[in-house]
Amino acid sequence: MPTHSFSEKLKNVVISGKEVYPIVEGGKGVSVTNGRTAGAFAAAGAVGTFSGVNADTFDKDGKPIPYVYKATTRRERHEELIAQSSSGGIAQAKLAHEISAGRGRIHVNVLWEMGAAQQILENILEGAKGMVHGVTCGAGMPYKLGDIAEAHGVYYHPIISSARAFNALWKRSYSKTSKWLGSVVYEDPWLAGGHDGLSNAEDPDKPQDPYPRVAELRKTMNGFGLQETPIIMAGGAWHLKDWEHWLDNPEIGMIAFQFGTRPILTQESPVSDEWKKRLMVLEEGDVFLNHFSPTGFYSSAVNNDFIKELRGRGERQIEYRMEQEQLFSEPLPVGARGRPVYVQADDKPRAEKWIAEGYDEPMKTPDSTLIFVSKKKAEQIHIDQVECMGCLSHCRFSNWKDHDDYTTGKKADPRSFCIQKTLQDIAHGAGIDNELMFSGHNAFKFQQDPWYKGGFVPTVGQLVERILTGQ
Repeated sequence: MPTHSFSEKLKNVVISGKEVYPIVEGGKGVSVTNGRTAGAFAAAGAVGTFSGVNADTFDKDGKPIPYVYKATTRRERHEELIAQSSSGGIAQAKLAHEISAGRGRIHVNVLWEMGAAQQILENILEGAKGMVHGVTCGAGMPYKLGDIAEAHGVYYHPIISSARAFNALWKRSYSKTSKWLGSVVYEDPWLAGGHDGLSNAEDPDKPQDPYPRVAELRKTMNGFGLQETPIIMAGGAWHLKDWEHWLDNPEIGMIAFQFGTRPILTQESPVSDEWKKRLMVLEEGDVFLNHFSPTGFYSSAVNNDFIKELRGRGERQIEYRMEQEQLFSEPLPVGARGRPVYVQADDKPRAEKWIAEGYDEPMKTPDSTLIFVSKKKAEQIHIDQVECMGCLSHCRFSNWKDHDDYTTGKKADPRSFCIQKTLQDIAHGAGIDNELMFSGHNAFKFQQDPWYKGGFVPTVGQLVERILTGQ
């Protein structure tokens, strides 16, 4: 492979058994990274990643086939989801393999917290045998990932956000399958897009410098004899020249960089032109770290009307009790029959004000609070909860669980949303203002980077070449 002009420090790395450029396509779920983008990254000598989360299948004209659920129960719809997701993942793997022409590496990305994650992943690896070289997996603690990878002869790349998390995974599981550990992906919880691995001990409003966190991860890995195992830095990578002090640095060791946001603005990217144009005009601060996801994880998304509506639900919220007690002395009628619940004296006028503004449908949450929404929004929330297809292992929005008695045992939470519905919609051409639009926090750099001046949209190959220059 050619040397890199911006610094001889930037070295190729061995990932999933092959030497490649130190560039990894970040996996973005529900069709935003697909076989076309993954194949293009691999063809350019890097690592391509397609999503195994609700991946698309194609009709005879090459158009995505919408996910359709015909069953009447959640458990039956869940089985339909498994079948469609498995077929879609296999289709994307085959497409990526064909486009790559044997160059680079192809990875599949799954979320451990997605419904039937293990079954879908194994179906994809079995149905696309020899076409997938590695599995990246985060959003949870995937203890079984090493065993799955070993059984199918592929490498695994766990996504973690701290040395502590990797330490737990290694001691409990990964030490037994170290041969197949292809890399460790450090996904920075304050910089990455999508779901982030913030722990309860970390403040979402106080970002930490990733360098000491990654240096600690390397120290932990070296203690396990993993000096030659690369770390993949995910989140915040834009110009590699900004990371030059990480290169050829014994505190960091072998390093590659994952790009999740920049690949969305490429010719191969399947997202709508409207989405691509919005990326070009985002300002710093337009990406919002929020806690609305039905997974229970923090996530980063563009602060559009979809997020603002969710923020409004949370702001129009008060505590209540079913019986009158102490501070909860004021009756407030709720529901079709107007049966009273009891709220605090200071909260009753707030509730009456929201009702007067048209947010006249109080909805109960699992935390003994009421949120106030319009009747139309309440009806839509209810429909989305009833139509749940079990896309997560645990869903706080619908109270679905993908095993045992198939319920979390908690009330469905109207402060959240159906994540598969909105991600399917935005990935397949719905308007971007009223859907969940995941993004990394550096998306504002599209507007600042002169390479994109005049609305330039590169191919994946051009993007890889540009990144290798340090820009």
